[in-house]
Amino acid sequence: MMETILTERQEALRLEARGKLSELQVVLSRQDIARADLETLAASVRQLDELFLLVVVGEFNSGKSTFINALLGQAVLEEGVTPTTTRIQVVQHGAAEKVTAPSEPGAMVAIGAPVELLRRMKIVDTPGTNALERSHQAITEEFVPRSDLVLFVTSADRPFTDSERSFLERIREWGKKLVLVVNKVDILRGDQELERIETFMRENAERLIGLQPQLFSVSARLALEAKLEGDAERLKRSRFETLERYLVETLDQSERVRLKLLNPLGVGLKLAKQWQAVFEGRLELLAHDFATLEDVERQLDLYREDLTREFRFRLTDVDNILHQFEQRGGAFFDETLRLPRILDLLNKAKLKADFERQVIADAPRQIEIKVGEIIDWMVASELRQWRAITEHLARRRSESSERTVGAIGGFELDRKRLLDTVGRAASRTVESYDREAEAARMAESVQASVAGIALLEVGAIGLGTIVTLAATTQLADVTGIVAAGTLAALGLFVLPARRRAAKAELSRKIAELRRKLMEALSDQFGHEVERSLHRIGEAIAPYTRFVRAERGRLDEARDQLAGIRAELEQLRGKVEALR
Repeated sequence: MMETILTERQEALRLEARGKLSELQVVLSRQDIARADLETLAASVRQLDELFLLVVVGEFNSGKSTFINALLGQAVLEEGVTPTTTRIQVVQHGAAEKVTAPSEPGAMVAIGAPVELLRRMKIVDTPGTNALERSHQAITEEFVPRSDLVLFVTSADRPFTDSERSFLERIREWGKKLVLVVNKVDILRGDQELERIETFMRENAERLIGLQPQLFSVSARLALEAKLEGDAERLKRSRFETLERYLVETLDQSERVRLKLLNPLGVGLKLAKQWQAVFEGRLELLAHDFATLEDVERQLDLYREDLTREFRFRLTDVDNILHQFEQRGGAFFDETLRLPRILDLLNKAKLKADFERQVIADAPRQIEIKVGEIIDWMVASELRQWRAITEHLARRRSESSERTVGAIGGFELDRKRLLDTVGRAASRTVESYDREAEAARMAESVQASVAGIALLEVGAIGLGTIVTLAATTQLADVTGIVAAGTLAALGLFVLPARRRAAKAELSRKIAELRRKLMEALSDQFGHEVERSLHRIGEAIAPYTRFVRAERGRLDEARDQLAGIRAELEQLRGKVEALR
């Protein structure tokens, strides 16, 4: 175990690294991220307790297995010209044995070997990066993040192939310590050819990964043969001793510990940076969603303002009907409350009938028509607003379908599903909107509200009947003159005063009717507007709640990752100082 061979300073850094990476695990585990990344991070944390891990990668037939056998000084791994390694093989110190493993690709095989080098490190053989089985390369790519040092083996007869370039770029993303090994140099025609190959390798490595890694040129086949046969001259010609000295002397205990700690820190930094960028991309996408919601809210605010302004304008039509009502009433009293009409004044039934015919006239029907027009206008306005919201959401769905952020996961799928669901719900509302039924419902509500003016219970009577009853009850007997049997005696002195009183009372009663009617219509109008806005708000509420909740969650995660990244960078600087 690592803690048994660490200095106090190294152990403190190991514990600090474990703490920061565990914190990163907690933050990422709360988010919708790739399961493979969580597993990679968990494996890197576990590695803090394990021996140094040397991972050998390269194309099949580059001589990886032969190279490892030469390093161990014995034929531990199978060799061949076809892909012989189909799974991860971990060579560790112990009795010579091969632990049975499941046959499926991806399973690891532990191989024991009594080699002193393996007391300080484990050596991992991986499937070829260019094997015909793509799963073999995937196995290797998944294991590389767990390595403390990557030995990249390439063949002298085909150095830096396209697949090797591609694979090195992926290694660079993980920030791995890399050593390049050019194998099979025994097939070259001299030192000049080897020098050209080494220059080619260094230049390409610097271009691909931004630095010049350690480069060793060897013949693993000659080295293995030399060790098996005890041939010192052949071992020298294999150039293998320089590489071995690097692994044994340069990678001393302090350097191995440094690389061991840097490895998980590199993985953590890579994942923190990667997912911080993903969350920032998602927040950018949500910013467009917020803009959409703000546009919808602005539309609804304008919808309310436009309806209110238009309603007031339309209400003046009703007010004009009442104004004309009052004018007819004034003219009626001027004409009726005269001495030559004294006999008519004594006929209560005739006076009431004349008042209803000449003054009330068709005012209730006109009011009913105007109110019906207002209702039709409101229904049409609501339908137009639903269509506008539907088109707005449809445009957003179309825009967002053209881009995705990070890997398609729960975030994007949930967001797309909500957009689709809300959009379909809005579309169905528009398609199923029954204007006649909605107008009838609204008319009944207005009728019930206006009925309060006449203190009536609404039955089968219409709005016009309600207004007629209210007007008749409140206005037909305003003069109080029918019961005045002394009118003739009072003559000229009484009638002018009664006429003025009747007109004043008529004005007061109509003003009261106007106030109550306008209040009833305005209250009902306000109720219908809020009902309409509530229906639209409820329809888009799932989308609204998702966007607001996701922004809060992603803001927090992004900020947490930024803080963890800064702390990991500081910790990496401390580890680098162990050099």
